[in-house]
Amino acid sequence: MADLSVVEICAGAGGQSLGLELAGFDHRVAVELDKNAANTLSENRNHWDVRLGDVADESIWNPKEFPEVSLLAGGVPCPPFSIAGKQLGATDERDLFAWAVEAAGKMEPQAVLLENVRGLSMPRFSAYRQHVKDRFKELGYWSDWKLLHASDYGVPQLRPRFVLIALRNEYTPWFEWPEKAPYQGTVGDALFDLMAADGWPGAEPWRAKANDIAPTIVGGSKKHGGADLGPSRAKAAWRALGVDAMGVADAPPSESHPIDFQPKLTTEMVERIQGWGPDSEYAWKFTGRKTARYRQIGNAFPPPVARAVGTSIANALNRKGRRKKLSEVENDAMHDRLYLALRSAPVALTAKELVKLAGEKIDGPTFERRMASLAKDFVIREDDQLGGRAYRLVGFKGFVGQEDHERHSRFSEMRSRIS
Repeated sequence: MADLSVVEICAGAGGQSLGLELAGFDHRVAVELDKNAANTLSENRNHWDVRLGDVADESIWNPKEFPEVSLLAGGVPCPPFSIAGKQLGATDERDLFAWAVEAAGKMEPQAVLLENVRGLSMPRFSAYRQHVKDRFKELGYWSDWKLLHASDYGVPQLRPRFVLIALRNEYTPWFEWPEKAPYQGTVGDALFDLMAADGWPGAEPWRAKANDIAPTIVGGSKKHGGADLGPSRAKAAWRALGVDAMGVADAPPSESHPIDFQPKLTTEMVERIQGWGPDSEYAWKFTGRKTARYRQIGNAFPPPVARAVGTSIANALNRKGRRKKLSEVENDAMHDRLYLALRSAPVALTAKELVKLAGEKIDGPTFERRMASLAKDFVIREDDQLGGRAYRLVGFKGFVGQEDHERHSRFSEMRSRIS
């Protein structure tokens, strides 16, 4: 087995970190913007090189200083793609996905792991995803995306995460997505001992009511107030499980609470829902005040899921298992045909020409909507010609490390509220 090293960006409080460590990866450096999360990393692994600051600031760390690392991993910010947000994509100052691809180009790791919210899997970002795949191909990597649910990997909540894996071409035949190992139980099973810890007489009836897996834990951001368990739909799902989702409790209900009391979760309970456990290999200590701890826990990549994905990557890097054809490895190419037509056209083309080149049946209004969506992430030049208005793809709007990119000023302005 080869020695495996990892550089982790946007490391958070350590969900992905712990999972990758258990999969056999040794951290060379972990970079995180939030002070509380960075403190938690250092508290749990004081021998790690934990760096606090903007991951895109080369005075904090320089990708070129870490050549030949086994894995570049990170949970780059979610708001640019979140369904609950504005889905600004490449024009959001928090978008670091394309930047992370370029960082990989500088480091030349054997593999890359980037995870994000389900929103990135939506049609709105099909061209963005294709752009990422195309860039990885230029850099000598095979890449693939897959939507993974935490409940399929031993975690008692749904929590869909959209995961990108990129591998140097020589390792690709040995990669396969991790096999599912679904959580066997309910929220009631997972949290019963914690709910009953202070003698609450309603713990057993509550356990019977909490008879499903949890909805996705929502860590929230610094833009909002105190901690709660998510938007209205999530709150309703928690209410059906017998949980008050309007905040996080300091302690579990006690023997003085009535049987029909509707409890809030404590941060220790949220840890359990995320896959951590004090009496297991997933033990982890969180620093800071209650709301800060909750956000660290709630925004994390569940450690068991990170471990499963990390193990699949480790197996590929060690050429472990059966060698496969690329067609067996690829999950879904997810091509955006209109984007591909624009990208491949040597000259500006009219709508009719682009639709024909794309091989799709698209009416005029649909074409305009698709082009407007593409224009959110790409620079598209429009010119009037004899045959009608012509279009040409001339650039990508995302931040990939440019010194003069407007991301820097917006990031500086918004920094106190970025999380």
